[in-house]
Amino acid sequence: MPNSVELPPSPPTRPLAQQNESLPLNTDPSSSGTPFPAEPSSAPILVTGEGGHSLLTDYLLGPGDQIRTDIIGYEAFAWAVTQRVVLSDGTLRLPLVGTVVAAGKTLDALEADITELLSRELVSPQVDLSLVSLRPVVVNVSGDVYRPGPVQLGSLTQAQTNIAAGNSLTTTTNTPTLTAALAAAGGIRHTADVRQVVVRRRLATGQIAEYQVDLWRALVGESNLGVLVMSDGDAVYVPQASADTDIDPGLLSRSSIAPTNVRVRVIGDGVVRPGEVQVQPNSSVSGALAAAGGPNADADLGEVRLVRLLANGQVSEQTIDLSNLVDTHQIQDGDVVLVPKRAGLVAIDNFNRAVGPVLAPITGMLGILNLFGLFD
Repeated sequence: MPNSVELPPSPPTRPLAQQNESLPLNTDPSSSGTPFPAEPSSAPILVTGEGGHSLLTDYLLGPGDQIRTDIIGYEAFAWAVTQRVVLSDGTLRLPLVGTVVAAGKTLDALEADITELLSRELVSPQVDLSLVSLRPVVVNVSGDVYRPGPVQLGSLTQAQTNIAAGNSLTTTTNTPTLTAALAAAGGIRHTADVRQVVVRRRLATGQIAEYQVDLWRALVGESNLGVLVMSDGDAVYVPQASADTDIDPGLLSRSSIAPTNVRVRVIGDGVVRPGEVQVQPNSSVSGALAAAGGPNADADLGEVRLVRLLANGQVSEQTIDLSNLVDTHQIQDGDVVLVPKRAGLVAIDNFNRAVGPVLAPITGMLGILNLFGLFD
């Protein structure tokens, strides 16, 4: 028999609304205050909750899931054991039953539906369903991230085989977690408020559940959120932090939810290789300069300027002394670092540009006369 992957049974819990009975139910999703699209007027009740533990909800089937069906007591028949994939229209086609709608149902609910349909053809059928493989998870990430939009993550049963050193094979699975979704969206921006990350999920009851997750407490070691597994169709929103939010940007830029690199333009006559460079988000101005080849012999390191476009649209400019090639100014995506040439050299360049057109005819004439050996 082929191997199958069975999901562990969910621990007995109270209904979600009872779990969060201290929080009021909101019958108007548009008044929830979150920047998600408002649900239509016929939308179900919006249930709110706090904490990552609430994300442990029942798995809902969808297109791409592979399901094994065992009809107990009829194993002698070939049709008693089948494996089918949920089609793109959300249906599943089985022997004796025909087409069954599987998308949006839990495994137990689909098992009950198939048992009822088989009861019309068989005597007291007992159906056992198991998940062989899970579909990839698609999550929509919006808000203060670098690349908002839908991102596709792996599934809990999607394995990836790699060839390691010594030609040995290693197999790993990529769990579709919340942090993986943020990383796939390019990472969070330095202005993100990771204390109030919002996750919205449609439940098996048709309700839309909304959860607020404080990732900052996990970053500073104050809490263990566990593995926050995403479900297909989840929506994640990362708000922008207010000016008085107490979040260390240095720690945030070193975290696993930060982007791998940020883009900085290093320009000026004092740079070896001026242009756009990519550096780690926790890099300093001197680190960005080093990525551009470092300063040349003409650089005025005492007058390096950092130009930054602020969130309100204004441009900030700051002069930094890099004479020791060390600084504590953290770089941000889109920054411009200007390294000028020393003032004395600039004056010489200006003089050469001013007198160059005047001396050009004379220099040319002297060159012609030198061809005839008049100066020998």
